[in-house]
Amino acid sequence: MSTMRTRREFIGEGVGGLLASSFGTRPYHTAHPERNAAFDERPMNAVVFMCDEHNPHISSVYGHPIVQTPNLDRLAARGTVFENAYCPSPLCAPCRSAFMSGKRVHEIQCYSNCNVFRFDYPTYGQVLHDEGVHTVHIGKTDVFREGPALGFSETILPGDRTPPGDTLIQHAPLAIRPDGAKRADGFGPQDSNPFQKDDSVIAAALEWLADKPKQLDRPWVLVIQLVKPHFPMHVTQELWDMYADAADLPAFRGDATSANHPYALDLRAHFQTDQFRDDQVRGLRRGYLGLVTYVDRQLGRVLDAIDQHDLEKTTNVFYTSDHGEMLGKFGMWWKSSLYEDSARVPLIAAGPGFARGTRVRTPVDLHDMRASVFYAVRKRQPYDWSGEALQRIWKRDRSRVAFSEYHGHGVRGSGYVVRKDDWKLIYCAKAPHQLFNVEDDPDELRNLADKNAKKLRELEEELRAICDPEVESERAEAFIARQLEAIAAMRAAANSHG
Repeated sequence: MSTMRTRREFIGEGVGGLLASSFGTRPYHTAHPERNAAFDERPMNAVVFMCDEHNPHISSVYGHPIVQTPNLDRLAARGTVFENAYCPSPLCAPCRSAFMSGKRVHEIQCYSNCNVFRFDYPTYGQVLHDEGVHTVHIGKTDVFREGPALGFSETILPGDRTPPGDTLIQHAPLAIRPDGAKRADGFGPQDSNPFQKDDSVIAAALEWLADKPKQLDRPWVLVIQLVKPHFPMHVTQELWDMYADAADLPAFRGDATSANHPYALDLRAHFQTDQFRDDQVRGLRRGYLGLVTYVDRQLGRVLDAIDQHDLEKTTNVFYTSDHGEMLGKFGMWWKSSLYEDSARVPLIAAGPGFARGTRVRTPVDLHDMRASVFYAVRKRQPYDWSGEALQRIWKRDRSRVAFSEYHGHGVRGSGYVVRKDDWKLIYCAKAPHQLFNVEDDPDELRNLADKNAKKLRELEEELRAICDPEVESERAEAFIARQLEAIAAMRAAANSHG
């Protein structure tokens, strides 16, 4: 039912354009001579390690004082840490679909975790496969179509959302999740293995790294997708005990000004998070630290395998997440917010082309990471895909813009983020806009929208260069209405046959 161009037309335009930002002319983001010497024209391989719901602040790399993430430190020492990386949308399916397709969320109209409609877009795995790169996807997919149909050379253990997916997507009146308050008990140690799915994904990835690279005569891309540290916050007894003294409360809670913005109040009502008790909040935050350490250990196993099989000098390794986790800040949990804890992601890149031990402040997003994968294997993205290779981005580019957007469940309307230098605009379709200087105010406590009209106009102009927020908000509402109609029809048909 998709009206998109065919894959052949899409690929043809990309080859003809030769305008992919991956091969732009901008200088590298460091002036280290050894970096330029290492960055030759030989195709590299790439490993993309993407977890789910990792708040970048909860890692030693980004300054957390307690959580143990030695393998993230290890990867950072080998490469470059991007300090201001954003997801395309702070929700699983929209973010992953945008990353998979190379397009913005509003372009592909994947607004929520509802998949009552399926679409057929070219994917980066398919494009690279057709260009002679061996592409492998292991683990969670959760995108606009089923995992085996995404065009990768190999698809192993895909995790798809069964249609119609999430149905609580109504904006007006706002849908309320009946199980919201019950989620507060989702933490603590389990006797059974809480990591069974991810353990299987890592086992498959290690087996692949041990056997397949030496059999291939062409570049390859291995994508490893983990479910954790996604809620619930169940861990092993060992990880629970590790953080016995770390069960704290958020520094900024429901009484903060930003917690009472209309969109924040919507999310608090949608998930009923104001009903969470302090002991539950402490338990959830304690469990989350254990989940992050678990993910870090799995990254370490992958890095060990890369070293063991002599792949380090020919492989770029990327670590990131699909979105962050609010962790009770401003009374909010999980994702769906455009505040930093939800919309920002960790992003570390290592291997040939990335300077060791470097930190980059320039705003970037996950489209840039995908463009970097194309750059690593020396292939060009289709010309109208988003993203610029991280290997080509300045260390401090004050004019560069990162973009995120949200149209999903739990809020009354669409929202958009524009990050430029130290400034961040949250443009709300149905609520007051917010403007923050996140260098001076990293916790987003002081909305400067009424105090700096010039900066507000500047960032709004950057937003309108990407999309018309009013038009896209109307398109989103119309599409969601069609989804709700289709869900109602499905239920009526099921009842008539019941």
